[in-house]
Amino acid sequence: MNWSNVKLILAREVRDQLRDRRTVFMIVVLPLLLYPLLGMSFLQILHLMQEQPTSVLIVGYEETDDAPALLENDHFAPNLFRKPGKHRLLKLHFAGIEPDEEGVSVWAAARINTAEEAREAVLDGHYDAALFFPEDFAERLGHVRSLHAEWAQHAGDKADSKGVVRRPPVLPAVPQPEIFYTTANEKSQIAFARLFDVLRRWREEISRANLIVGGLPPTAVHPFEVETSDIARETGTSGIAAWAKILPVMLLIWALTGAFYPAIDLCAGEKERGTLETLLCSPAERSQIVCGKLLTVMLFSIVTAVLNILSVGLTGWLVLARMPGFGAPPPGAALWLLLALIPISALFSALCLALAAFARSSKEGQYYLMPLLLVTMPLVILPMAPSVELTLGTSLIPITNIVLLLRSLLEGHYWLAVQYSLPVVAVTLVCCLLAIRWAVDQFNQESVLFHESERLSMGLWLQHLRRDRMPTPSVGAAVFCGVLILVVKFFMSFSVAKPNDFGDLAEILIVTQLAVILTPALLMTILFTRRPMQTLLLGRDAWRPKLLLAVPAAFLLALAINPLANAAQLMIMRLYPIDPDVLALEGLFKEAPNLGIMLLLIAVLPGICEELAFRGFILSGFRHMGYKWRAIIWSSILFGFTHIILQQQLLAALVGVVIGFIAVQTGNLLPGIAFHVTHNSLALLISKITPEMYQRSAWLQSIMEPVDGSFAYRTSALVVAAMFSIILLFWFHQLPCRKSEEEELREAIKIGGEEPWENEEPDQTEADSLTDDQRKPITIAADN
Repeated sequence: MNWSNVKLILAREVRDQLRDRRTVFMIVVLPLLLYPLLGMSFLQILHLMQEQPTSVLIVGYEETDDAPALLENDHFAPNLFRKPGKHRLLKLHFAGIEPDEEGVSVWAAARINTAEEAREAVLDGHYDAALFFPEDFAERLGHVRSLHAEWAQHAGDKADSKGVVRRPPVLPAVPQPEIFYTTANEKSQIAFARLFDVLRRWREEISRANLIVGGLPPTAVHPFEVETSDIARETGTSGIAAWAKILPVMLLIWALTGAFYPAIDLCAGEKERGTLETLLCSPAERSQIVCGKLLTVMLFSIVTAVLNILSVGLTGWLVLARMPGFGAPPPGAALWLLLALIPISALFSALCLALAAFARSSKEGQYYLMPLLLVTMPLVILPMAPSVELTLGTSLIPITNIVLLLRSLLEGHYWLAVQYSLPVVAVTLVCCLLAIRWAVDQFNQESVLFHESERLSMGLWLQHLRRDRMPTPSVGAAVFCGVLILVVKFFMSFSVAKPNDFGDLAEILIVTQLAVILTPALLMTILFTRRPMQTLLLGRDAWRPKLLLAVPAAFLLALAINPLANAAQLMIMRLYPIDPDVLALEGLFKEAPNLGIMLLLIAVLPGICEELAFRGFILSGFRHMGYKWRAIIWSSILFGFTHIILQQQLLAALVGVVIGFIAVQTGNLLPGIAFHVTHNSLALLISKITPEMYQRSAWLQSIMEPVDGSFAYRTSALVVAAMFSIILLFWFHQLPCRKSEEEELREAIKIGGEEPWENEEPDQTEADSLTDDQRKPITIAADN
């Protein structure tokens, strides 16, 4: 790496960015002015936002002389409210009377006497809420009080005048008052909350008065009161929890925003200005150009995030600290945010630079911001949920782990942050390296940097796939097939009712495999490829003598990898505990008529359908990228997403990598099917092991041990399984692998340092037989 070239490119790009007044305004001026102005406006709005009174209709209320008062001077009694003066927030209207201009209550022309009329009045919007009392409510309430008083008078007598033992009176039921309100109106909900609290306090007052009349102290029902003490308020740290959630999220959002627009200008903007070709012709290598541009984008991302956080912190210290629940930002927030900002900005800068390389114009580049936000925002918002905490499982989730780590540091949980800082840093660095590698690969592809403008039309694209179809599917067709399967499966999961027995579950499994997974792959194979058998890896090579050994080798590899897969499954379930509702669905398998039906549904059917779709059509399409392992990994990721729960998705993706490797090395689907069927069958058989079977079998006891209600392989079995797995994987690695045309081309470039067509003209007879779209790349290559 020639760092002098990187330094020159960095200085050039920074200078060009600073010449743009809009960039300087967005990065420097706007953050310094935006948040103080928002804070001032927020304070003005707070002064205007005062609690407004709500109207309440009272129907059927009658005062009683011996009960605590509910009303005083046409308002609820002030002692029924927590704070003085709050009784004026409930504006009362009495059924049958209304105040005149002088405040004297007079009868109204229209009277409301029934509960149905009160309900209609609230529904029509005449009142925010209505309180309806039954006709004999006051009478029965007084009768209950008189029974308490009578019992208190004879509390010392064990028997009455006739010698009958006195027992506590049976209190009659009192009809319940009813509150009418509507959740369709927010003001009505506020009125209900205030009215319900008033009636609750009035009920407590009546209960206390009845206890006193009955000769019992009020403490007989409420023997003690609970006192609360907010330690955070006493120590002045009450606002840390709020800041710990807000600041990390804002840091990531501004780091992403600050990186995106400079990246678009450095790639798409240079394409429009015609300066990218000049830069590529310079002595600097592509990696040096990417490094210079990446450092420029990182610089602007860091500056944008720092200025925004400083402006937010200053505004929060002056404005938000006056609000309840908020305080001044934590004093150590600046240090932790700055330390986390460097890897965050590197990650987002590399992602934005790689995406911007696709854009042909600045306008098109801005469209790529939305997909990036759709992927990033769920990972940013997830830590704001109260139940999500920093654990070993969450520390392995990109972006989410950084937010949780920052939240722990800002809240002062330093030991928790130290425990999981290593996995957070490791995952973040790996993501940064992968993103930077992706950006470098994008700049090394002329087809990405200078691809022609084209109109997006689904109909034209499908016609192109059909008319200009290749022997095997294209990368776009593979992506379309995988996304189509996921979308259909997503909508099917909401349209199908929850299974109640094994029959319903079997029907769902069959429909999912045949209709959702297998049918789209077979239809696209027939419509969009010229060699379906080669696409599905079912060609004549299946009967070659050497490949016939691959099927039993795949069977043995599935047996050897099963202990490792079982250990990985237990580890995943410890990191991400499974939902009990999902375990209830697994209980439906116990209703299966026999083991053969279960093996057919869980092992054989998925082994055939999923392999035809993911290791057949999709993997064949991804191999046109020119990278064998990228094709295997992307097809495995799509394969993992088709499973129901997260724990299954992670394990399926790992197993899918092994099956994809077998399919690529053998060039045939049969070994992969054998591995898939064997792997699922072993997982089912292990789940059928009971404690009684374990106690009777010495062989099981030698290789397995009970762990948390299930059975896991012993360490010795894992070591032996790992050794046999390595041997069998090495055997598969030694098989002659048929490469795609793109893989052969990249290998030739890597070995020879130049493209194979660079020194030879294309064959004219072959060129004459090509279409215009197929002839264009050869013509361009010949001109070069």
